Amino acid sequence: MNQKEKPTELSYYGLYLLSHLKENHPDKAHDAAFIESHSDHAADVYEQARLEGYLPEGAHELAMAALLEGLRFSKYDTIIEVLWNECSDEVAQSDAPSVALRLQPSLEGIFSQYPLSDDFAYSPEYEQLYTELTGAILILLEEDGI
Repeated sequence: MNQKEKPTELSYYGLYLLSHLKENHPDKAHDAAFIESHSDHAADVYEQARLEGYLPEGAHELAMAALLEGLRFSKYDTIIEVLWNECSDEVAQSDAPSVALRLQPSLEGIFSQYPLSDDFAYSPEYEQLYTELTGAILILLEEDGI
Protein backbone atom coordinates (compact mmCIF):
# COMPACT_ATOMS: atom_id res chain seq x y z
CA MET A 1 0.00 0.00 0.00
CA ASN A 2 1.58 3.30 -1.01
CA GLN A 3 1.49 6.52 1.01
CA LYS A 4 -1.43 7.94 -0.96
CA GLU A 5 -3.63 4.91 -0.30
CA LYS A 6 -2.89 4.59 3.42
CA PRO A 7 -5.95 5.35 5.51
CA THR A 8 -5.38 8.19 7.90
CA GLU A 9 -7.13 8.96 11.13
CA LEU A 10 -9.22 12.05 10.82
CA SER A 11 -9.71 14.61 13.54
CA TYR A 12 -13.14 15.84 14.55
CA TYR A 13 -12.80 18.62 11.99
CA GLY A 14 -11.60 16.18 9.35
CA LEU A 15 -14.56 13.87 9.91
CA TYR A 16 -17.00 16.76 9.88
CA LEU A 17 -15.49 18.11 6.67
CA LEU A 18 -15.51 14.69 5.02
CA SER A 19 -19.20 14.31 5.84
CA HIS A 20 -19.94 17.80 4.50
CA LEU A 21 -18.01 17.11 1.30
CA LYS A 22 -19.72 13.77 0.69
CA GLU A 23 -23.09 15.45 0.99
CA ASN A 24 -22.43 18.77 -0.78
CA HIS A 25 -19.18 18.52 -2.76
CA PRO A 26 -18.71 14.83 -3.64
CA ASP A 27 -16.08 15.77 -6.22
CA LYS A 28 -13.81 16.90 -3.33
CA ALA A 29 -14.60 14.08 -0.88
CA HIS A 30 -11.66 11.92 -1.99
CA ASP A 31 -9.05 14.68 -1.76
CA ALA A 32 -7.19 13.70 1.41
CA ALA A 33 -4.76 16.63 1.16
CA PHE A 34 -7.65 19.11 0.89
CA ILE A 35 -9.38 17.57 3.91
CA GLU A 36 -6.18 17.46 5.95
CA SER A 37 -5.18 21.05 5.21
CA HIS A 38 -8.65 22.43 5.93
CA SER A 39 -9.10 20.43 9.12
CA ASP A 40 -5.61 21.38 10.33
CA HIS A 41 -6.44 25.02 9.66
CA ALA A 42 -9.68 24.72 11.64
CA ALA A 43 -7.81 23.13 14.55
CA ASP A 44 -5.27 25.97 14.44
CA VAL A 45 -8.08 28.53 14.47
CA TYR A 46 -9.61 26.81 17.49
CA GLU A 47 -6.30 26.72 19.33
CA GLN A 48 -5.52 30.36 18.56
CA ALA A 49 -9.00 31.47 19.65
CA ARG A 50 -8.61 29.63 22.97
CA LEU A 51 -5.23 31.30 23.48
CA GLU A 52 -6.93 34.64 22.86
CA GLY A 53 -9.44 33.89 25.61
CA TYR A 54 -12.45 32.61 23.70
CA LEU A 55 -14.64 30.12 25.51
CA PRO A 56 -14.66 26.64 23.91
CA GLU A 57 -18.01 27.29 22.22
CA GLY A 58 -16.81 30.53 20.64
CA ALA A 59 -13.53 29.00 19.55
CA HIS A 60 -15.42 26.07 18.02
CA GLU A 61 -17.71 28.44 16.12
CA LEU A 62 -14.70 30.27 14.66
CA ALA A 63 -13.04 26.97 13.75
CA MET A 64 -16.18 25.71 11.99
CA ALA A 65 -16.46 28.97 10.03
CA ALA A 66 -12.84 28.52 8.92
CA LEU A 67 -13.41 24.84 8.09
CA LEU A 68 -16.39 25.52 5.82
CA GLU A 69 -15.17 28.76 4.27
CA GLY A 70 -15.69 28.58 0.53
CA LEU A 71 -17.77 25.40 0.86
CA ARG A 72 -21.21 26.71 1.75
CA PHE A 73 -22.36 27.20 -1.84
CA SER A 74 -22.47 23.92 -3.71
CA LYS A 75 -22.63 23.54 -7.47
CA TYR A 76 -23.68 19.94 -6.93
CA ASP A 77 -26.59 20.93 -4.66
CA THR A 78 -27.66 23.61 -7.12
CA ILE A 79 -27.76 21.09 -9.96
CA ILE A 80 -29.80 18.69 -7.81
CA GLU A 81 -32.21 21.54 -6.98
CA VAL A 82 -32.72 22.20 -10.70
CA LEU A 83 -33.21 18.49 -11.37
CA TRP A 84 -35.79 18.18 -8.59
CA ASN A 85 -37.67 21.38 -9.39
CA GLU A 86 -37.46 21.61 -13.17
CA CYS A 87 -36.72 18.11 -14.45
CA SER A 88 -38.80 15.81 -12.27
CA ASP A 89 -40.43 14.27 -15.36
CA GLU A 90 -37.02 13.41 -16.82
CA VAL A 91 -35.08 12.43 -13.67
CA ALA A 92 -36.40 10.66 -10.59
CA GLN A 93 -35.44 12.31 -7.30
CA SER A 94 -33.53 9.20 -6.28
CA ASP A 95 -31.42 9.43 -9.47
CA ALA A 96 -30.70 13.16 -9.15
CA PRO A 97 -27.43 12.80 -7.18
CA SER A 98 -25.78 10.50 -9.73
CA VAL A 99 -27.12 12.55 -12.65
CA ALA A 100 -25.83 15.75 -11.00
CA LEU A 101 -22.35 14.25 -10.71
CA ARG A 102 -22.42 13.31 -14.40
CA LEU A 103 -23.69 16.73 -15.49
CA GLN A 104 -21.48 18.92 -13.31
CA PRO A 105 -18.36 18.86 -15.55
CA SER A 106 -20.48 19.92 -18.55
CA LEU A 107 -21.90 22.85 -16.56
CA GLU A 108 -18.60 24.28 -15.30
CA GLY A 109 -18.59 26.86 -18.11
CA ILE A 110 -21.84 28.32 -16.80
CA PHE A 111 -20.69 28.31 -13.18
CA SER A 112 -17.42 30.02 -14.16
CA GLN A 113 -19.35 33.09 -15.34
CA TYR A 114 -20.52 33.88 -11.80
CA PRO A 115 -18.73 35.12 -8.68
CA LEU A 116 -19.54 32.05 -6.60
CA SER A 117 -19.13 32.57 -2.87
CA ASP A 118 -20.55 31.21 0.35
CA ASP A 119 -23.53 33.56 0.16
CA PHE A 120 -24.05 33.44 -3.62
CA ALA A 121 -27.40 31.63 -3.29
CA TYR A 122 -28.78 34.78 -1.64
CA SER A 123 -27.59 37.14 -4.37
CA PRO A 124 -29.69 38.52 -7.24
CA GLU A 125 -27.38 36.71 -9.70
CA TYR A 126 -28.40 33.31 -8.35
CA GLU A 127 -31.73 33.47 -10.18
CA GLN A 128 -29.93 34.07 -13.48
CA LEU A 129 -27.56 31.15 -12.81
CA TYR A 130 -30.51 28.92 -11.94
CA THR A 131 -32.26 29.85 -15.20
CA GLU A 132 -29.15 29.22 -17.29
CA LEU A 133 -28.55 25.90 -15.58
CA THR A 134 -32.15 24.84 -16.18
CA GLY A 135 -31.84 25.42 -19.92
CA ALA A 136 -28.45 23.73 -20.18
CA ILE A 137 -29.54 20.75 -18.09
CA LEU A 138 -32.68 20.21 -20.18
CA ILE A 139 -30.55 20.25 -23.34
CA LEU A 140 -27.99 17.86 -21.85
CA LEU A 141 -30.70 15.48 -20.64
CA GLU A 142 -32.27 15.46 -24.11
CA GLU A 143 -28.90 14.81 -25.75
CA ASP A 144 -28.12 11.96 -23.33
CA GLY A 145 -31.56 10.44 -23.79
CA ILE A 146 -32.38 10.43 -20.11
